[in-house]
Amino acid sequence: MDAVEEIKSRLSIEDVVSQYVELKRAGRNFKGLSPFGNERTPSFMVSPEKQIWHDFSSGKGGNMFSFVMEMEGLDFKGALELLARKAGVDLDQYRKASGPSGKDKERLYSELELAAKFYQAQLVNQTAVDYIAKKRKFTRATVKEWLLGYSPNEGAALSTFLSKRKFSAEEIEKAGLGSQRYGRPRDMFRGRIMIPLQDPQGRVIGFTARLLVDDPDAPKYINTPQTVLYDKSRHVFGLHLAKEAIRKAKYVVIAEGNLDVISSHQAGVRHVVATAGTALTEQHLKALSRFTDDIRLCFDADSAGMNATERAIPIANKVGVSLSIITIPSGKDPDELIKQDVSLWQETIEKKEDVLDWLISRYASLSDLTSEKGRREFRNAVLNSLQRLENSGEQAHYADRIAKILNYPSSDAIMDELKLMKRGQKTYAPTTKAVKRIPSRDEKELNDYRKLQNGLLSIVFMHPAMRTGVTNLKPFMLPDKDAQSLLLFLQDNPDFAGEASEVESLRPIADYVKIVSLLFEELYQDLETQELRYEAARLQGTLIDRFVKTQKQRIVREMQHADEARTNELLEIAKKLDDVLKAYKGGA
Repeated sequence: MDAVEEIKSRLSIEDVVSQYVELKRAGRNFKGLSPFGNERTPSFMVSPEKQIWHDFSSGKGGNMFSFVMEMEGLDFKGALELLARKAGVDLDQYRKASGPSGKDKERLYSELELAAKFYQAQLVNQTAVDYIAKKRKFTRATVKEWLLGYSPNEGAALSTFLSKRKFSAEEIEKAGLGSQRYGRPRDMFRGRIMIPLQDPQGRVIGFTARLLVDDPDAPKYINTPQTVLYDKSRHVFGLHLAKEAIRKAKYVVIAEGNLDVISSHQAGVRHVVATAGTALTEQHLKALSRFTDDIRLCFDADSAGMNATERAIPIANKVGVSLSIITIPSGKDPDELIKQDVSLWQETIEKKEDVLDWLISRYASLSDLTSEKGRREFRNAVLNSLQRLENSGEQAHYADRIAKILNYPSSDAIMDELKLMKRGQKTYAPTTKAVKRIPSRDEKELNDYRKLQNGLLSIVFMHPAMRTGVTNLKPFMLPDKDAQSLLLFLQDNPDFAGEASEVESLRPIADYVKIVSLLFEELYQDLETQELRYEAARLQGTLIDRFVKTQKQRIVREMQHADEARTNELLEIAKKLDDVLKAYKGGA
């Protein structure tokens, strides 16, 4: 038995889900309100028999691991570790003997949690209390929620405390809390406000420490160094408290400072997080993309903020998220604006500006466009950002804007310079070379599309007689890979009516097969054969029609900025889409 099966044998899916969703018995299954939207009628279902869940409102579904991944914003490894702890499964016995063991990590977690409690207990220093209560205006509830504390301005107060609790000098150093100098322990943090860094489940993995009184000879902030538990390139500050708010707001704000995040949460605006400085990484965006694809940066408009924004553009393109900028009026930082009027902060974060539009405007304001030198500096700066775009249509759009700012008669010269910059670099394929599935970022549209897909496959999977109707359906028309795999199987095996668990090719998608069978039981099993046939035809027709319509909308948008050759190519793709629609209607 592997780790996954061991965890499944010890935990029931209804117990796991009920920690997030209030469930009520409904026959053999459980029902509850969808955690992925606001609804009054329960549409979320859990099947103890099949050990799967399905959300009828969004079309999402899976096993206990996929549910935890959705709710906690974790990858599979993170969900495995979380559920292993709940189940009391030691993952070490399933791992190769390399790197720190699970027991070693748990000991570090315990050490860091103890350190956080130690720092909290030291928050009696009057200067520290005044800083938190009077200068930052944090309430007791906020101090408690964020586990804020104070590190005594002594050489080894924490190290001594931890040593008395049987933590070795090596363990203290591995946790990033101290070191040995000249054979004596020395604390990493001294005389600072302590802000715990917590993982998405709220476990302490490190600290940010702020000076109480600004000193030009000392850094204002210092962080825990890289450890087994803390990696600044992956850690998103405040995500453990922000994830539900992000899911509801459908966007996230990345602020520059941890204390700005805390102020925003205290004011009730909780879909705000931060990273370590402005160094936004692919791992940061991937973690946030599990909750939303609308990422809004609230960085300073200085050179560091602009450079960080430029570096984030290709990363956002790679991850597949929408990046935009929030500009705070009057040069204030978020904390100042919140103290002035929290409604102004809320209004500000709701007014986003496209990242490249912001950069172009910013460079234009900083350059002397009346001089040739200034115009050249502006052109080089914006082209450096523009060449990072993968979409030729977007490049053409921004090239037009740059040409207008420089009073060029056309954007041809800009595009020529861009091509010169691209030489010797990786070239990217156009986004629409052939008819592909819809990569829509609009969650509602994708959910509606997924429901059509799941409904259709539930009928044709459970009723072999209905499978002749899906011969015109192509896998790329479906948004999910598991659904594509099931469609291919049914098209290759039109007479299959056995046990899916006994078919080798269906085992990788076993949970999805269970989902479509549950869907059939809930929605269609009481329908007569003729009604089922009609419903299957309706679902397929709507699915194909929506696929073609959405693809055409993408083509129209790209044609607005395409050259003649690309326009002709797009017209050919549109013709193929018409053929797809005609083929279905002709055979229907």
